[in-house]
Amino acid sequence: MWNYEKRLQCPVSIKKKCPKTAQFIISQYGGPDGELSASMRYLSQRYSMPYNDVGGLLTDIGTEELAHLEMICAIVHQLTDGITVDEAKTAGFDAYYIDHATGVWPQASGGVPFTATEFQSKGDVFADLVEDMAAEQKARATYENILRVLDDDDVRKPIIFLREREVIHFQRFGEALECVKSRLDSKNYYFFNPEFDKQMMPSQ
Repeated sequence: MWNYEKRLQCPVSIKKKCPKTAQFIISQYGGPDGELSASMRYLSQRYSMPYNDVGGLLTDIGTEELAHLEMICAIVHQLTDGITVDEAKTAGFDAYYIDHATGVWPQASGGVPFTATEFQSKGDVFADLVEDMAAEQKARATYENILRVLDDDDVRKPIIFLREREVIHFQRFGEALECVKSRLDSKNYYFFNPEFDKQMMPSQ
């Protein structure tokens, strides 16, 4: 059960509408490296995590990703709220407008809709944690690409905040990976176990 605090994790206050900017920022809602896939990834992986402390980390970060999703939706909404059909057409936002008007809907910037294939939950400690580290780096890179094309400081400020959180999450997952590696024993084949490998080899 979550307690919802009715404020954004980082304030979003955009004065200038720009549907073109919204078109590529929406990728961090429903794109392959967006906040929706991140939250679903971590909140799903926690159930098969055999270590309570790492499962708790997945819950914490998965919950924070929901807050980031809310920020992205607020950005997209503020960039498009009240735009006219002509403004949508001029910005190349008309195809989206036809299906959703100014409703916020999860898709990548290229128009590909969000699906569950955007995130992984393997049920393997190391596969999941390495996946999580890679996901945070991909999200960081996407935010950096967004910052390269932005010139509105009202939009840049929350995007910079989100990028910084991806770096922190990467570090936390790296710490979790090292913690799990320190617990390896002869019965743990998640990472490395020669005895398991020999069992799987065909007999000579």
